[in-house]
Parts: sequence; C-alpha cells; structure tokens
Amino acid sequence: MFTGLIEATGRVVAAEPRGDGLRLVLEAPGLAETMRIGDSLALNGCCLTVAAMEGSRLSFDLLRETVERTNLQAVRIGSPVNLERAMAADGRFGGHIVTGHIDATAVIRGWKPVGGDYELRVGIEPGHGIYLVPKACIAVDGISLTVGEVGADEFSAWIIPHTREVTALRERVVGDRVNLEFDLLAKYAEKILAARRV
Repeated sequence: MFTGLIEATGRVVAAEPRGDGLRLVLEAPGLAETMRIGDSLALNGCCLTVAAMEGSRLSFDLLRETVERTNLQAVRIGSPVNLERAMAADGRFGGHIVTGHIDATAVIRGWKPVGGDYELRVGIEPGHGIYLVPKACIAVDGISLTVGEVGADEFSAWIIPHTREVTALRERVVGDRVNLEFDLLAKYAEKILAARRV
C-alpha cells in the first residue's frame, strides 16, 4: 500500500529484455540504502519487488503484462522515475490510498505554468471518466493529485512548484505517457452498481 507521496526520483541505468519481460536497473542514491531484497517499491506508481541490489542500484524484474500496461515500457537510459516505498503500518497517511496497480496509461496534452503554479492536462479513454470527480483523488505516475476539471476525454490537475521540482514531472513534456491509478473506492462503487444492474 502506498500514499502517492513521492520520496525520491531515480534514474534508469539499464533496461534489458528478460524472457517475455524486462530487467530494470535504477540508480537511487539515498533511498537504495533503506531497501532490502524482496521489498516493495513503487516506480511511477507501479508496485515492483526489489530483485537485486548493488550499492545505490536497485534491480527489478517486470512481467510482460507490467511492461505492456505501464509507461515503464518507454523508459530509456537516464529516464527519471518517481519512487515511493510501501507505507509502514505506523506511518502517517498523507496522500490517498494507492495500491500500486496501474489502471491505464494516458498522454499529457497540456503542461504549462499558470501564475505561480502549473496546470497538467491528461487525456483519458471515454470509459475512464466515470472514475473522475472534481476535487477527488488520482495517482499520476504515482503522485497523489487532486482532480481539477473533468471533460469527456481529459482531466486537469493543478501542480504546486514543490511537487514539480521533487518529482519526475519536472522533465515531462506534452506527448509523454503517464501511468494512472484511479481512486480505489470509485472502482468498488462501479463494480457494486454494475452487479445490481444485472
């Protein structure tokens, strides 16, 4: 379980095919020293298991489904990734409930400064709008954000300068693909209501 509060960003140092999947190696100074093999770490919001360690480098094995369903398929050497350790049972819950299971990827349509803040606009599939409500939560590349406006095929979120500076958003541009995890309660509500309609 995660909260969507990014602790650090890492850099990809290797992304090599491994069977049907991918072996991903990150440089994560400062954070790697707190990890152990078998620990969970969210990379751009995707929950992965530390498979190997060497100094400040962490290695992860991604299944084919994980590669296909996330933006980790597009990482290159030097790509920044958002990192968050699994929440400790006695930790503070500062963001929202994030499971680390990516629901969809989407393309950034707008990313610009407005006043002292930033506006992020992200495209969505028509069927995904049901999970989005203004002022509700969404995880974008693992970052807990508040939904701004919701349109037929996109949503917006306002980003404060601190969030931009300490996450991989600082290097994102229009056209980049981001991971989305919709609110868990919204997904449960949809399933319950769909079952009652049958």
